[in-house]
Amino acid sequence: MRKYWDPVSRGLVALIFIFSGFGKLMAFDQTASMMEGAGFPLPALFLVAALLIEVLGGIALLLGYKANWAALALFLFLIPTTIIFHLAHIHDPEQGQMQMIQVMKNLAIMGGLLKFYLTGAGACALDSLLARRRQVAAQQPAS
Repeated sequence: MRKYWDPVSRGLVALIFIFSGFGKLMAFDQTASMMEGAGFPLPALFLVAALLIEVLGGIALLLGYKANWAALALFLFLIPTTIIFHLAHIHDPEQGQMQMIQVMKNLAIMGGLLKFYLTGAGACALDSLLARRRQVAAQQPAS
């Protein structure tokens, strides 16, 4: 029964990255301006990198394809994101409480990503399907 929950848990974690990436794409100029305001040099370049990590990493995690590497990439992505955009504003009297919530949310997501990195995507994943196919192919006699 556990194997059926693996894609659900991957999906719940992956969707935040997929939606966030597409949200940045739809508001590219505004997001680049916000990044520039946070002190990023070459904000458009870093924004494109963030979009690729979030969308491609999120889709890979969702499908369970190279899920441990996708989870690691997303985990590492969240470290500077959390520090630069949330932790840096935690003492702001107007934003502090909301920024603390964002930091805690990111830490919780990082915990889930670390689990996927360490244990893989589970039985219902492209990684598992491809591994089973390789195993069957290796067991068949050569013609």
